[in-house]
Amino acid sequence: MTRNDAPTTSTSYRWKAVWASMVGYAMDGFDFLILSFALLAIKLSVADGGLGLTDPQAGSLATLTLLGAVLGGIIFGALADTCGRVRVLMWSIVIFAVFTAATGLAQNYWHIALFRFLAGIGIGAEYGIGMTLAAEAWPAKLRAKATSFVAIGWQVGVLAATFVSAAVVFHWGWRVLFFIGVLPALVAVFVRHTVEEPEAFEQRKAAGIGKSLKERFPLHELVKDVRTTKTSLGITILTSVQNFGYYGLMIWLPTFLSQTHGLSIQKSAVWTGVTVLGMMIGIMAFGYLADYFGRKPALIAFQLGAVISVIVYAQLSTELALLIGGFFLGMFVNGMMGGYGAVTAESYPTHSRATAQNVLFNIGRGVGGFAPLIVGSLAAAYSFQLAVGLLAIIYVIDILATVFLIPETREVEIA
Repeated sequence: MTRNDAPTTSTSYRWKAVWASMVGYAMDGFDFLILSFALLAIKLSVADGGLGLTDPQAGSLATLTLLGAVLGGIIFGALADTCGRVRVLMWSIVIFAVFTAATGLAQNYWHIALFRFLAGIGIGAEYGIGMTLAAEAWPAKLRAKATSFVAIGWQVGVLAATFVSAAVVFHWGWRVLFFIGVLPALVAVFVRHTVEEPEAFEQRKAAGIGKSLKERFPLHELVKDVRTTKTSLGITILTSVQNFGYYGLMIWLPTFLSQTHGLSIQKSAVWTGVTVLGMMIGIMAFGYLADYFGRKPALIAFQLGAVISVIVYAQLSTELALLIGGFFLGMFVNGMMGGYGAVTAESYPTHSRATAQNVLFNIGRGVGGFAPLIVGSLAAAYSFQLAVGLLAIIYVIDILATVFLIPETREVEIA
């Protein structure tokens, strides 16, 4: 069978790989928001249907999920390079689904803390494995668009949670909201029966590569020489800035709009939704630009846009200006999301590609976890406007990392 006739290079297979990866990552975004909606109800006393958690306990649940995601990203990234992208993606979705549903059975803080950590382990794998699966299925000239589709999955999950969560908690309680989390297991069934392993992985497996302990846990490949170490450092900076900016803005944006500009909760939700819409359009626009002009030019253009849009947004005062400004803020701040998957896939060989995707992104996720605390502290000490405006600094760092550390990989064919 020739390369062009291989089932894993057909158009049908390519789209199956993208959709499976996109839906898996959507579950990540869905989980991110349902916990936020459920926290208020979980904090209620046991008599009122909650678990009687203190504020520090409630806040720790997001942190524990994040810690689980970092651990899961490292473990499952290595397993995906050894056992297969599709198989391990299926495992991660099942783990996420089972322990998200189990969260609804928690009877005290320690139960829910354990279930959130274990669900996080499954969540941590979905971005990196999905990006690897999609990137290996598409040719170089279309790869950034493919990984951008995967990146949109997060926003789709966030929007789905927005529409579902409030109504479910109001009518049936927070436990039912987590029971819904078992539904992603159906995605695992779809993945298992309709998506094959990428050709690059199958060729490596057929050649008997990846049997030694060193090959099974290829973390050393991320720092094997000066060039690769520079790339790993650069991608780590990019993913750290991405996650820091996203969590710093999205966690506090409704509060910023309400407390600083006097928008009602309903209006804050609509204005935030427009920002998410801007993110989705920005991600797709980035994919097309990165495939046409190159990864680095597209990254730098969006990073400059992020610097400008963050500074401008912090100065806006009218509701209409905030609505329009929020759209462009979301477009530039989150538009680069699809680019990291393409650049990472093109910078590492098949036997360490999923490891690189998961490890480097989840390090960035770990750094981003501090953003809500830092932004909140700056807002408390000074103002939300200053806290939001200062986020522009991190995108300047982003530009420097792209210029000096990130290679141009547009023409790289994955093998």
